[in-house]
Amino acid sequence: MSSLERIKGIGPKTVQILNRLNIYTMEDLVTYYPYRFNILERSNLKDAFQDDKVIIDGIVEREPTVVFFRKKMNKMSFEINTGETLLKATIFNRAFFKNNLKVGTSVTLIGKYDKLHNTIVASEIRLGMIPAVPQIEPIYHVTSGISSSQLHKIILSSLDQNWEIVDYIPDYLLGKYHFPGKRQCIREIHRPGNNASLKQAMNHLKYEELFLFMMKMNILKKKRIYEKGIERAISQSDIDEFISQIPFELTKDQLDCVEKIRLDMNSPRVMKRLIQGDVGSGKTIVAIISLYMNYKSGYQGAFMAPTEILAEQHYQNLLKLFEKMPIKVALLTGKMKKKERNELLAKLANKKIDIVVGTHSLFSDDVFYDCLGLVITDEQHRFGVRQRTRLKEKGISTDVLYLSATPIPRTYAITLYGDMDVSNIRLKPKGRKEIITELYQNKDIKIVLEKIHNEIRQKHQVYVIATQIEESETDEIENVKELKGKFERALGKICKVEMLHGKMSSEEKEKIMSAFEKNEVQILISTTVIEVGIDVPNATMIVIFDSYRFGLSQLHQLRGRVGRGNFPSYCILLSDRESERLSIMTKTNDGFKISEEDFKLRGSGDLFGTRQSGDMKFHLADIKQDFPILVRAKEDSEEVLNSQGYVNGKYSHLREIIESSMSLD
Repeated sequence: MSSLERIKGIGPKTVQILNRLNIYTMEDLVTYYPYRFNILERSNLKDAFQDDKVIIDGIVEREPTVVFFRKKMNKMSFEINTGETLLKATIFNRAFFKNNLKVGTSVTLIGKYDKLHNTIVASEIRLGMIPAVPQIEPIYHVTSGISSSQLHKIILSSLDQNWEIVDYIPDYLLGKYHFPGKRQCIREIHRPGNNASLKQAMNHLKYEELFLFMMKMNILKKKRIYEKGIERAISQSDIDEFISQIPFELTKDQLDCVEKIRLDMNSPRVMKRLIQGDVGSGKTIVAIISLYMNYKSGYQGAFMAPTEILAEQHYQNLLKLFEKMPIKVALLTGKMKKKERNELLAKLANKKIDIVVGTHSLFSDDVFYDCLGLVITDEQHRFGVRQRTRLKEKGISTDVLYLSATPIPRTYAITLYGDMDVSNIRLKPKGRKEIITELYQNKDIKIVLEKIHNEIRQKHQVYVIATQIEESETDEIENVKELKGKFERALGKICKVEMLHGKMSSEEKEKIMSAFEKNEVQILISTTVIEVGIDVPNATMIVIFDSYRFGLSQLHQLRGRVGRGNFPSYCILLSDRESERLSIMTKTNDGFKISEEDFKLRGSGDLFGTRQSGDMKFHLADIKQDFPILVRAKEDSEEVLNSQGYVNGKYSHLREIIESSMSLD
């Protein structure tokens, strides 16, 4: 490993900052890739549309004026002569830069162009003019104490040092795709020459990421074939008897899933099945039937949810359905008192508890099971591989069932979850009403308020969603705190308004949610913290402000918070932008169709993103945009894995990195 401190410009303080970015060695530094690139090329304002991002330069014509407002916030305004027009410029919180902007100074501005008022709201300001020849500038994720340009300079210095790098792609594949060497690709990505050479370098590095990922997937798939499972003999009659006691009729898709799970559990191999089901499709009852099958086989079950609110709901559902049976169900949460927790853990270890429900606390080091036979993970994309695996390893040959309300297209599911069996629940339970979705502009807020008023008059409840907790100095979007005040002024005389957001303590959130569930609160202003697991049948409307800021799949998840009772329900989208994209939501309630559209429009980030955690943490690759590369990587990885070279150690460096990464999971 190479020391960072031998690089020019890096001292102990900078080392600490780099460590916060998980950069500890020179190899970490050179493989810390940009997340996007700026093309430094002058924009033609005549061709620009309203709110387009532009890069423009010019000469300062009028010295800046600065206005201070609120807490340490300021707005600086000035004018520049672009050679074609006199352009007004505004930039927030850059008052310290004022003395650099004397009349006659050359500046470059990057920001949003307001064509109607011939104004640029700049996000960045630089001294000097745009280079005559267009340049490609790498942009990096950074932390406090270092800027993207500073990090770029450090990386460029490191490229001139001696550093070790391993190319994990076999030589014959490098030749097959005419990839340049990895060292050359790394240099190119940090110091791009032109679009063609940058694209070639990116393709190599993306392919390597996806190749290693598919190697891992294929190894897991192979292991499953030989992984011996629990011996079970679950009879169909037992399942039929239990299903007959459920107070509603199961759909064909639900029954098909139950049968596949029964066959999985009775087979000699470990079950690893993913159930994808739309919001409200009835995945939970399938999970509960699976826990019953597991119980009848003499084993304990664990049901893991991403939030304590959802865990509590699953717990209550289990108690109701198992009310007349001798099945012992427990709830394990982080807020339990030590004595209560210790008593529960002792019962769990001695098999005095058959089913335990909880959050990530279920795989804590002090939690032991007597005979864990089934692990169910709800909203599986919210847990990383390591978290899910740690819970599975609490038992021996434990069967695993994953639930996801964020369905992904079948082609992607087969590739990405190649080590799992995938089942889909597409049919909605009988009696489930379609949610009416309407799209309005901000100027129509009075119409929306009247609709909300109408629901409140009918003794129903309403969710109101904002993307931010507090006001931002750069974005003119609604936030939770301001909306609470506005709704209290508009409707506070006839109903109780409360707010909910992620910065609140668990106790505060639970108190407010409990009040909403009891209809003590009629309007709940919230961030997307309510996206998963809130089940209030009396809530009949959800209003989503600035809805253009959400992906379609996330909007669909939010929409699923209503329509859970027997009343007509509504989803109101408020937005002045992207009406064509958002109109898709008004045409369908099918989550599978919506996920397909999301893939077409936005790529994979909206469905996987950071939530996917350990599963698909790629630096450069994007599942949607780079799907053709992924398919090639899948085929090539299977070929390499089945080759004699992999068996006899020819690819030892490749085998080492794959096995070490899998041991971390």
